[in-house]
Amino acid sequence: MDMVNFDERQILANGEIIYRQRAEIEAIADSICDVGFDLLLFTSSGGSQAMLDPFAFYIRHASRLPVENILSAELLLGGCNRITNRTVAFLTSKSGDTAETLKAARWLKTQGVRLVSVVGQADSPLEKLSSDTVVYGSGRPQELVFYLLIGRILHRSGCFAEYPRFADELKNLAFALAQVRKQADAKCRQYALDYCREPYNIWIGSGDLWPTAYSYSMCVLEESQWIRTKSVSSPEFFHGTLELLEKDVCTTLLLTEGPTRALDERVREFAARHTQKLTCFDTRDYELPGISPEFRPWLSPVVMAAVLQRISKNLEQITGHSLDIRRYYRKESY
Repeated sequence: MDMVNFDERQILANGEIIYRQRAEIEAIADSICDVGFDLLLFTSSGGSQAMLDPFAFYIRHASRLPVENILSAELLLGGCNRITNRTVAFLTSKSGDTAETLKAARWLKTQGVRLVSVVGQADSPLEKLSSDTVVYGSGRPQELVFYLLIGRILHRSGCFAEYPRFADELKNLAFALAQVRKQADAKCRQYALDYCREPYNIWIGSGDLWPTAYSYSMCVLEESQWIRTKSVSSPEFFHGTLELLEKDVCTTLLLTEGPTRALDERVREFAARHTQKLTCFDTRDYELPGISPEFRPWLSPVVMAAVLQRISKNLEQITGHSLDIRRYYRKESY
């Protein structure tokens, strides 16, 4: 069977939309470093925040640069006490009009914070508020903007010597992720067939893949497919959720190639003994043509996103439930 809703040429064209902006993105990073900063703040909403969170993780693990990541709605209620007029905030929104993100942007601007936004829509309200904006349009993955932006900041800060070669290789990222989708599709389709009607699901991940586990279970399985799902990080799994494992409990584990992999392997060993419905998606299983092995630990989120997209596309066809259907989100006030 042909892959459902897969257009490799379009994937490559989308990646080019972002990569051809490399010079402009790096110029923003250089300006941030030249001016100086006392905090790098990542703030947005929902799945957009989950896309940002791995970059705060990388900064913490690769450097001693000051960094915070917090949901915009919490930020507005005093969730960060480190903000000054030398703070740089990174925000992202596909639509550029997400309500909580816009409120946070307006408040941050009153504090003299430099706003760097990454949006899907040109001339959006978020762009109009921002000091610097990258518009990715139909480009995917949006993370590519941040690999260039944050990678350059780390490089300028003396924490990522190999960044220039990493950035050069990122021109191959869209092609590599298209191949990941091909490699993963058969397993993902079978997963969708086997588990699309499960009454309860547990999704687990750690480190740079915890935001992926969280956002996929929330934004796709719950929001887009109305499938009841619990997400939990690999370390926290052993402080409660493990008690729910039985032989027929559907459990899905995402394994990173980053520094927290041992936490995922611990879950795998335990879960394999207690449920017959354990599925592991491991970024190590997928080849990345054009990407050096030493850079793979930076790319687990985009590799896993490519894998999981194949579950989404197959689920949509199998269940007959469009990924675009919503009952409440942006349908009524709340």
